[in-house]
Amino acid sequence: MKRNNRIEKLEEIARQVRKDIIEMLALAGSGHPGGALSASDIVVALYFSIMKHNPKDPQWKERDRFILSKGHSCPAMYACLARAGYFPVQELKTLRKLGSRLQGHPSKTDGLPGIEVSTGSLGQGLSIANGVALGLRLDKIDARVYCLMGDGEIEEGQIWEAAMAASHYRLDNLCGIVDNNGLQIDGKIDEIMNPNPISEKWKAFGWNIIKIDGNKMVEILEAFAEAKKVKGKPTVIVAKTIKGKGVSFMENAVEWHGKAPSNEQAKVALSDLESS
Repeated sequence: MKRNNRIEKLEEIARQVRKDIIEMLALAGSGHPGGALSASDIVVALYFSIMKHNPKDPQWKERDRFILSKGHSCPAMYACLARAGYFPVQELKTLRKLGSRLQGHPSKTDGLPGIEVSTGSLGQGLSIANGVALGLRLDKIDARVYCLMGDGEIEEGQIWEAAMAASHYRLDNLCGIVDNNGLQIDGKIDEIMNPNPISEKWKAFGWNIIKIDGNKMVEILEAFAEAKKVKGKPTVIVAKTIKGKGVSFMENAVEWHGKAPSNEQAKVALSDLESS
């Protein structure tokens, strides 16, 4: 496949994933669209281009692992898992329903294939990723661990304990991603508990830093390829994104962090995505 065709295919999948997110949340009547939409390109790149994984064998020993530390953005992961063949796409309609395998945050215990660990308690995902990366090294398994964090989430102190540990143990099979959309539930990150300058902080903790536009597929793929080449230290990709990406009335609007669209709003959002 030519590179341009590959990019176009991934962009089309990302557009479909964003549609899935809107439809899921409108049906559920609750959820978190903003961060799921901002991170969609990154999650699509991982599942459809970067990671080694097998939907027919979710526990394949040699698989790469994806840990969604900012678990409230799980609609993006659920849509990718379904579109990749882990479970029927129709099941996306059960998001947040009683008895559903698609809980409001990823749940390992509800039997949804492709979920590595229950997440959503913010700040904990990178510590888990460290343990998984160390375990893979001890077992001599050539696989990588990817951990997606929010930029509001990195205000949590445990993130920085984990960052220090990952550097100390030279976890070059670990790649963190910060979804840097600039907003958290209460407002702008630099007004709530300013984590900036983000890249410089990670660098000070001994990480290799890659800065990209996290809504441009070409830059995302190049960043992941570069991260694989780095030896002796973990890599973090600081991905500048747009909260609510692709939906006109949601973009850069903090009120859409954790509010589902109405049926009428969903129609407008789907129209925006169709024409994007």
